[in-house]
Amino acid sequence: MSYNEAIDYLYNARPPFHVVGADAYKPGLENTLRLMAHVGNPQEHLRAVHVAGTNGKGSTSHLIAAVLQAAGLKVGLYTSPHLIDLRERIRINGEPIPETKVAEFIEQNRTFLDETQPSFFETMTAMAFAYFVEQHVDIAVVEVGLGGRLDSTNVLTPLVSVITNIGFDHTEFLGNTLPKIAREKAGIIKPGVPCVIGESHPQTINVFLERARECGILGEGLETTDCRIWFADQCGYMRTRRLREAPVCELKGEYQEKNLQTAYVALQVLRNYTNYQLPITNNALSSGFARVCSLTGLRGRWETLSEHPLIICDTGHNSHGLQYVAHQLKELPARHIWIIFGMVNDKDTDVVLRLMPKGDKYRYIFTTPNTRRARTAEEMRNLFLNLNTREEMDSIAIDKPTDALAYALENADKTDAIFIGGSNYLVGEILKYWNSSNPEFQ
Repeated sequence: MSYNEAIDYLYNARPPFHVVGADAYKPGLENTLRLMAHVGNPQEHLRAVHVAGTNGKGSTSHLIAAVLQAAGLKVGLYTSPHLIDLRERIRINGEPIPETKVAEFIEQNRTFLDETQPSFFETMTAMAFAYFVEQHVDIAVVEVGLGGRLDSTNVLTPLVSVITNIGFDHTEFLGNTLPKIAREKAGIIKPGVPCVIGESHPQTINVFLERARECGILGEGLETTDCRIWFADQCGYMRTRRLREAPVCELKGEYQEKNLQTAYVALQVLRNYTNYQLPITNNALSSGFARVCSLTGLRGRWETLSEHPLIICDTGHNSHGLQYVAHQLKELPARHIWIIFGMVNDKDTDVVLRLMPKGDKYRYIFTTPNTRRARTAEEMRNLFLNLNTREEMDSIAIDKPTDALAYALENADKTDAIFIGGSNYLVGEILKYWNSSNPEFQ
């Protein structure tokens, strides 16, 4: 089987969530466990860090992986979705899984896959875990796909569990209140396994404390030595010394401050509260944070594609993440800011459009991300106009993302800025086009 044949099989036999949405979602672990058993239960042989959260789990996973790489470890990294190439989801020390390994996994297991019909994500999870074990990684950093409790990755028993934050996303699967969503995310907390929570929100903190109590990692108080749950935003180092001692980070988005904080605390817990002697030195922390993108291959997080005009793309795709993007856009010193924007139909579009900056400085170009779940460019523009009628002269609908970028480049001058965002799929399409048009940029 060739790589292209394997990709065709994965997409046609079991279309992924990023293409078809809810139809691809298979809650529960029974099918995943059957598949894992078939490939030798690789999850039982992995030392791992497990990362969940509404936003920031991808960046946090990459930050943790980068530090572990800088410490000299062989690090597996499993994330989703991909932006350009499916192989981005499965990396070892920043290198994507080879095409031959993808094809080999599908070919060797095709009969079982046909019989059991696992989802795209279940298949990719089994592929990742099997590949990491085969390649003898020292440790794997594993990002949850959706939720936590019923996510395929939750067959792991990790060294440390990490939950970045809780916000409104995928409410049709996880619940429509923050406590309900938190309970699903808290499902990755395991008995006896240390846990780091990125943000202590008043509506969710008790959910995590109760789950920690059930799992035997909550002592009599948060300061006792038998407590094994930490809230990163309450940790003394970050609260009292952060501004003076925070390491330089290659990720420049404003929201990355919280992800950096969560990753730092998780790494301290990994170093000090597990049974493994991991060489996480201060030099490794500094080096990993400073080179996170180059070490791990991370793309699309407030990423600069050009300086003149300034072109930035970001994968924030819900109100919780885009509130930070909106604030950063307001801070840009450009004369005009051209905002190429598209979303999918299961996101909180109205809330997001209310958050996005308004005024004479901004020029909106609505476009259609390349997925069946996308809202059309015209639909997005109509929603925008309904909310902001005075902005009619500053918005346009252009269906094709690359045409939208061409329009912005034609009309912007060198003192302007161009922003691309609202959807992973939109950013991925623009990055693919940009790479092909600017080979030296890759």
